[in-house]
Amino acid sequence: MTRTRPARTGAAHRLASLTESALRGPLPVRLRAWDGSEAGPAEGPVVVVRSRRALRRLLWQPGELGLAQAYVTGELDVDGDLAAGLRAMWAAARERKLHAPRLTVADRARATGAAARLGAVGPPPAPPASQARLRGALHTKARDRAAISHHYDLSNAFYRLLLDDTMAYSCGYWASEDPEFTSADAQRAKLELICRKLGLVPGARLLDIGCGWGSLTLYAAERHKAQVTAVTLAREQAAHVREQVRERGLEDRVEVVCQDYRDITDGGYEAVATVEMGEHVGDAEYPAFAGALHRLVRPRGRVLVQQMARGAAAPGGGAFIEAYIAPDMHMRQVGETVGLLETAGLEVRSVESLREHYVRTVAAWHRTLEERWADVVRLVGEETARVWRLYLIGGALAFEERRMGVDQILAVRPTEAGTSGVPATPEDWYTGLERL
Repeated sequence: MTRTRPARTGAAHRLASLTESALRGPLPVRLRAWDGSEAGPAEGPVVVVRSRRALRRLLWQPGELGLAQAYVTGELDVDGDLAAGLRAMWAAARERKLHAPRLTVADRARATGAAARLGAVGPPPAPPASQARLRGALHTKARDRAAISHHYDLSNAFYRLLLDDTMAYSCGYWASEDPEFTSADAQRAKLELICRKLGLVPGARLLDIGCGWGSLTLYAAERHKAQVTAVTLAREQAAHVREQVRERGLEDRVEVVCQDYRDITDGGYEAVATVEMGEHVGDAEYPAFAGALHRLVRPRGRVLVQQMARGAAAPGGGAFIEAYIAPDMHMRQVGETVGLLETAGLEVRSVESLREHYVRTVAAWHRTLEERWADVVRLVGEETARVWRLYLIGGALAFEERRMGVDQILAVRPTEAGTSGVPATPEDWYTGLERL
């Protein structure tokens, strides 16, 4: 008696065939479709396509953005550990040399036909509510304000849930391997390191451009007795920093200004810091930004730029990041940023990669998100919570795999005679950071 193999006619098998045709390579994951059918390698992570609407999104928006839209709406999911699933898919893409879909007219015709047979043809679904909707010319002041507001004005209550008590939303400095060394310890070590690199002394004037929730501003004013001007475009952030200044009795040392960096008119600062703000400036605008850093600091004054970078063979940002997290952001390789700072007249004295530190920092934020998932969903909704889960998991993986990096760049404005005021042998910047 001959055993007949079951017909491979389920939705998952049709989707698998369509995906392999688009990728021009074998399917790196297992698929489970809305009808219960499954296809693909048994050992791979399972991508669950919960509805035909997910397929319709991908027809209209093939690639990363369509996948992200389907994930944040819950139309598509990964069964089990999302981080493990994404890691396996990236590994498979590298090992099998799979290509991102570049659909020809014939490809689109086949995809439309397959979608019709699956009952998924229709008008483009509306973008998720959490997706940014910016208007106006790129990097005008109004558009930049809207881009910053989209991400940073989500609500102070949300960021209090996600971050540690320093409210620092940037890469920490993991100065110790001690299990008792926390995310907050890493942030304090980073803040102290920045202050030491800037050579802050009591009374020194520090300009903190893109101050966030004031972690560096407050630390420099309290611990180093600096006179700090904190600048942010985000109203929620400015309100938080002002509240902290009042609570800590720092009114005589801290001024908080809610404005665009292009509107800063004074200068003569002993030190200028900009921590993970330069990514928002824009590619064409960065030379002018570097020029502003040079203009705002006095001769022999120091500038500390902590900034994310793209890997040598990786894009900066990406469709998901730019649509949901940091609209209009631009990342370049660190060497290009160094060149732009030098061209503006600054002398770069030190470049330190913190890439591995960001893997641990983002992992800590992700653990907190999962631990407080119910509270986060109650506050911002399921869709926004899923945006942040995808963002944090994907971000940690990008740093882990060197598709993204982050660096601290210390520069100085030399005098006309060429002197920098920076010791030929740097100060003992790192001693004792693990004990802060």
